Amino acid sequence: MPSLYNMPIQKLDKIGPKKAEQFRKIGADSVGELLRVYPRAYEDWSKPLTIVQGADKDICCIKARIERVHTPVRIRSNMIIYRVAVTDDESYMTITFFNQRYTVENLKVGSEYLFYGTVRKNFDGYEMSAPAVESTEKSNIHPIYSQSGMLTSRQIENAVQQAVRLLPEKINDTIPQGVREKYDICSLDYAIRNIHFPESMDAAGISGKYFAFEELLILQLGILMLKSGRKTATPYRLEHEYTKEFLKLLPFRPTNAQMRAIKECTDDMLYNDKPMNRLIQGDVGSGKTAVAAAVCYTAVKNGLQCAFMVPTEILAQQHFEELSGMFESMGIRTAILTGSVKASRKKMINALLKAGEIDIVIGTHALITDNVEFRELGLVVTDEQHRFGVAQRAALISKGKSPHIMVMSATPIPRTLALMIFGDMELSVLDELPPGRQKVDTYFVDSSKRERIYNFIKKHILGGNRCYIVCPLVEKSESELISAEEYIERLKKSVLSDCRMAVLHGKMKASEKERIMKEFSEGELDILVATTVIEVGINVPSATVMLIENADRFGLSQLHQLRGRVGRGKAKSYCILVSDIRNPVSIERLNVMCRTNDGFEIADEDLRLRGPGDFFGSRQHGLPELKTAHLSDMVLVEATRAAAAEILSSDPRLELKEHAALRFETRRLFSAFRADDTPLFSALP
Repeated sequence: MPSLYNMPIQKLDKIGPKKAEQFRKIGADSVGELLRVYPRAYEDWSKPLTIVQGADKDICCIKARIERVHTPVRIRSNMIIYRVAVTDDESYMTITFFNQRYTVENLKVGSEYLFYGTVRKNFDGYEMSAPAVESTEKSNIHPIYSQSGMLTSRQIENAVQQAVRLLPEKINDTIPQGVREKYDICSLDYAIRNIHFPESMDAAGISGKYFAFEELLILQLGILMLKSGRKTATPYRLEHEYTKEFLKLLPFRPTNAQMRAIKECTDDMLYNDKPMNRLIQGDVGSGKTAVAAAVCYTAVKNGLQCAFMVPTEILAQQHFEELSGMFESMGIRTAILTGSVKASRKKMINALLKAGEIDIVIGTHALITDNVEFRELGLVVTDEQHRFGVAQRAALISKGKSPHIMVMSATPIPRTLALMIFGDMELSVLDELPPGRQKVDTYFVDSSKRERIYNFIKKHILGGNRCYIVCPLVEKSESELISAEEYIERLKKSVLSDCRMAVLHGKMKASEKERIMKEFSEGELDILVATTVIEVGINVPSATVMLIENADRFGLSQLHQLRGRVGRGKAKSYCILVSDIRNPVSIERLNVMCRTNDGFEIADEDLRLRGPGDFFGSRQHGLPELKTAHLSDMVLVEATRAAAAEILSSDPRLELKEHAALRFETRRLFSAFRADDTPLFSALP
């Protein structure tokens, strides 16, 4: 529908400049975009129930006749209650309206109407409060749209009705006919009309399948087209591997899984003309850093530079200390580049990188600034990959000539998400934990147990151990949640008052965070009250208790990451989740944490219960936002991936006439999405 995309929303009746701004906020600048604003739900008025039948439903449509309109009752200056008695000839019901004089005055005694709401049974019959009312002639299915600002669902519906009337007689399908036939997908004409105003709920489901398939297909095409540009040969094919030499630097024997992952990486770099493109996926504490260090060692010994990008300065500092200490005796030159590094030091590091006099640089987003240049960037490693947008990773990769790529994740990624984000990557799984790592016992309790928890913590601290306490907020706010800063003040008045404690959060200066973490790791602090800044990379073997307040506010995978900060030493460790939540889904999520320490099982549950956006945090998965599809629908994900691969195998640039609509929608979807204000798939053909 390219022509309707060129028609401004103000062309529709009763939409002036102010109303147009409201439509713009829901992503509808044009009439074509309005048709792509789908209902979030439906009200089914097509099959009215009797009053008795409706009493068993959460919400339903009742067909009834007006028996009597009672005298209005004013209960306060701004509230008038209207009661109406109705019947379906089998039962009677009282309907209550609040301040709806116009609605009630238009109801005629003896006439039948449709009432949409919730029927409740009380001691003397049935009742319904503030239902929507329609004439019996409008017994159809009503779309419900997400409201925005002053824009109501009904206003959106009225605008969409106009837009549907403007549809041409023939609509070119986005999904090619052969694909639709293979996967039993309806036509776009049927889908666009029935997604908004379905003939039946079955028709709404059929239409929903079209748009979910289309959305995933376009997403798969865009990602595969982007990734196809990375398949150029690399000039950095290695001559030798130095794993045995590297192993002599380690104070421990790697696990079989680590050895397998190292070999898979070095084989990629030794025997393939294309650059390595590998995801190292392992649970908390599985030893990914040692794998990365081994691969970096081999790359440097072959004359290449390595860039190691991590999400936080604390983690960058930890990796730098670990790698520089390990490699110093071998003459390998390392540096750290973060936002807090002084300008003069940055300038020097940049000059040394450009001259090839630094072999491995560990850093944060500072690595992707324009003035950072490499002489021979042959290997790019990103740790905790989901914390970087696609554009950020691409910016670092672009500083080399088709460098080898290794991404690491301590957050196990469900297969459906891995298919989408890392579909062209080889996968190495670290499915063993090094000796000494043990299961962390996890408990879910409510806030009434807090004093017992504090006594439990006190016992561990007296035994020479440390404790993390995680709060979702940094500072006091209007929220009912307690902040880290408030919490430490509370601790000072508790049984833990004589313990040494400090607050750590992301708003602190890097030097302050580093000082506090050093004091905690060296035993100068007993308790660290923190936000999720401690989620990744911090290694304190003496920490044996992890207390997480308002645990329901975190995703399961995030809770698993936090839990991974304890259990890193020889002493038995514990994780305590505190929440007063009563929501059944939230309770189910927290019980998953108590049931298993398996990160992959937890990740699958997190995806199923919360979806990909919440799985990684707000928009951190690097994908355009989906409107109708769900990445947890593995069958549909795999079907659309197969369809996308088949289409691109015969038409890599979507240049055929039959793929024109797909090309248009692919570019439209990706051009609308930005990561860090950077156009994402601007390289799409």
